[in-house]
Amino acid sequence: MSLHLHTAAEIIPLAIVVGVGIWLFIRTLDRSDERRKLIFKWVFTAAVIWFVFAMLLPSHREGGFNPLGTFVLILVCAIAMTVTWRHSILDIIAKPFSGLYDGGNLAPEPKPFYSVALSKRALGRPVEAIAEVRSQLARFPNDYQGVMLLACIQAEDMQDLPGAEITLDHFCAAAGAPPKQVAAVRNQVADWHLKFHQDADAARAALEKIIERYPETDLALQAAQRIAHLGGTGKILLEARDRQPMALPEGVKSVGLLASTEFLRPEETDPGQQAATYVKHLEQHPLDSEIREKLAVIYADHFHRLDMATMELRQLIEYPGQPARQVAHWLNLLADLQIRHGAAFDTVRHTLEIIRDQFPKSAVASVAQTRLAHLKLEIKAHQETPDVRLGTYEQNLGLKHGPPRPW
Repeated sequence: MSLHLHTAAEIIPLAIVVGVGIWLFIRTLDRSDERRKLIFKWVFTAAVIWFVFAMLLPSHREGGFNPLGTFVLILVCAIAMTVTWRHSILDIIAKPFSGLYDGGNLAPEPKPFYSVALSKRALGRPVEAIAEVRSQLARFPNDYQGVMLLACIQAEDMQDLPGAEITLDHFCAAAGAPPKQVAAVRNQVADWHLKFHQDADAARAALEKIIERYPETDLALQAAQRIAHLGGTGKILLEARDRQPMALPEGVKSVGLLASTEFLRPEETDPGQQAATYVKHLEQHPLDSEIREKLAVIYADHFHRLDMATMELRQLIEYPGQPARQVAHWLNLLADLQIRHGAAFDTVRHTLEIIRDQFPKSAVASVAQTRLAHLKLEIKAHQETPDVRLGTYEQNLGLKHGPPRPW
């Protein structure tokens, strides 16, 4: 072997050992909470290793190797290393088990903290609370919790609804804003417009932004449903704010002495008039599922027009974006109307099979399957029982005496 190869064979392993040692030293130093003690341990360990080599190498080269002396020297050094590194060795053994509970060396996930801002808001210092929230949002921009807290302080504590809207508009305009959070933000703005200013038009504009951004989704349907009932909400809020005295008619005296109280029964709403009101409402708000469902029931139960009821429910069922639970509800309602009004068994079965086939392996499919298993009994229970004519029997049979008994 040449001199260069012999030198390389001695230097390369030593370089690898030194490199691994330096890497291990730096890695443990970064993770240690007591760096001074760790540096002292490494220096002491290096001194012990140098001492061992200094004592063994000369005797080995001179051929005077003493096994007993070598054993005693190594034993003393091992005891010294054990005393020095005992806590670290115990940590290495116990760390995998303790890490199951405390996360080990994994760094905690950074997240914003709004406790200081909430405390200052509770103390009636909204300006300082806003400053604390903004300091957290500077580190975690577009954090939903922080943005909503900031907007709530602006709208509810500072009475600055336009400023709150600007804050929430920036959040909604950010790329990657989750749709559900955007919808929640727009609904919150609508709530504030109704609560603070009784402004149904501004609330409607906030909700229409959901429909424009997420058309033909369940979020758009929920927004449309709420828009359809904003008129009644605004009226209730106005009445709650500006209460007017209400004159009540005098009640009927001596009700218990009257021969009849039929005239006190409230008049029933005319189904035709109610249906006309619903149709007019649906012309303005075609996505109002609550009113369309009521209209379908009136068509079936009062006008015996199962075909028109089916048409109304099909509009709800076939509209894109409807949640499975709601579609199953309407299909079950259609099956109820079909059973009540004498539809054929195959027709009702087909309606329930749509639930089972369209939403397999779901709770609504299991309910539909159970109902299919008992469908014949359900249809039979709704069928009219034919009248049974009874014969003429002798009256007061139980009061008559039989023939005298012999003694």
